[in-house]
Amino acid sequence: MNRTPSSAAPAREHADAVQGPGSGSTLSNGLKQRHLSMIALGGVIGAGLFVGSREGIAAAGPSIVLAYAVSGALVMLIMRMLGEMAAANPASGSFSVHAERSIGSWAGFTVGWMFTALLCVAVAAEALGAADVMLQWFPGTEPWMWVLLFMVIFTGTNLTAVSNFGEFEFWFAALKVAAIGIFLVLGLLAIFGVLPGTHAPGTSHLTGDGGFLPKGVDGLMVGLLASVFAYGGLETVTIAAAESKDPVRGVAGAVRTAMWRIALFYVGSMAIIVTVIPWSAPAIAKSGPYVAVLDYLKIPAAGQIMNVVILIALLSAVNANLYGSSRMAYSLISRGQGPAFLGKVSGGVPRRAVLLCAAFGFLAVVLSFLWPDTLFQWLLNMVGAAVLVVWGFIATAQLRMRRTLEREAPEKLVVKMWAFPVLTWVALAGIVAVLLLMLRDENQRIQLLFTGGFGVVLAVIGLVRQKSLGKGADLAEK
Repeated sequence: MNRTPSSAAPAREHADAVQGPGSGSTLSNGLKQRHLSMIALGGVIGAGLFVGSREGIAAAGPSIVLAYAVSGALVMLIMRMLGEMAAANPASGSFSVHAERSIGSWAGFTVGWMFTALLCVAVAAEALGAADVMLQWFPGTEPWMWVLLFMVIFTGTNLTAVSNFGEFEFWFAALKVAAIGIFLVLGLLAIFGVLPGTHAPGTSHLTGDGGFLPKGVDGLMVGLLASVFAYGGLETVTIAAAESKDPVRGVAGAVRTAMWRIALFYVGSMAIIVTVIPWSAPAIAKSGPYVAVLDYLKIPAAGQIMNVVILIALLSAVNANLYGSSRMAYSLISRGQGPAFLGKVSGGVPRRAVLLCAAFGFLAVVLSFLWPDTLFQWLLNMVGAAVLVVWGFIATAQLRMRRTLEREAPEKLVVKMWAFPVLTWVALAGIVAVLLLMLRDENQRIQLLFTGGFGVVLAVIGLVRQKSLGKGADLAEK
């Protein structure tokens, strides 16, 4: 495989990441440390936590706490590996750049375009979810009106200076963190019987409603799958770090606090939910777990409060996914792995890449209205397991890059993977285990097959490109 030695990679890698082909301009460094910190913090709290957790609780019961802890441990390993590589060689292409340098250009091409597609489809899904929330408040309106409004607003945000994106995400994340923080405090007060009108439940709901594993190991496995995909999106902070004034410090700080963020927000909130109320309470399926708990605690207007929080989470995801997809697409284009005319940078922003990703996302929305059960479902299936593909490439790239860095540039190992290489292999085994679990479920199996097919197509294209470029280089040398 054609790979550049890691000792020569950092300078060139950074140039590839920030310099557009023939653009005469570079990406800006307008993101501040507070932006990065809050993007990392808010990135953990998404719609998957507020909305998607109900399916996990229904499947696993109280053992959903264990499911989120296990999947959270896997995510922490992935983020640590990604943080090690991003701190050593910051680049807006993040893991795509690392995969290209460590494995080969075909790998960077495959994981980069798969991640871009994943985020573009996610933009559509999150915008549609936000429109559904708005329809509850304005029932006489049409969903496409809200989708169009949100897409225009956040496309505009991403077309302007990156600091505007950072400010949006800062305040979105601050509101999400405040909401989940208040929920955790109220839940703890209720568990200890301190909150007026409540009594300490003890372990009655953890063991008294069918036991800790009410649906057995199979239920736990379904909950584990649901929890794994709730963590998607954490990777964006390493993409954003390349546009900050001090990317190494930014990435290092974000990754080092990943453990307590995941434990507090995900595992902690799941523990509070299944401790305060029975996991089988009809209100969880009807209103969602967070609303069900707040209603039980007699918090006024709990449903509307959570709708506001969910809307904020969805809009934050639209904003962040547009940003992440456009920067990944730009990085690929700047490395010659996409149409060169889309790589122009103006005002420190890759505006053509932003418009490309926004157009793809809006096209997915149109497909959801015209062919919801065919073309749009195919799109969802194609990226259904994409995050696992991304994690697999991250682990493989780190496994190969670490050895090279230790040999050629040990001073760049500002963030080190724990117990290398043992925990890297543990993470790879965990990814394989999740893939095997997906094969057991029919719906998950379909997603896995679609994603696998999409990945194979991208890999073949990448390999053909890599071989053709290699032959071109050989001819040039002759």
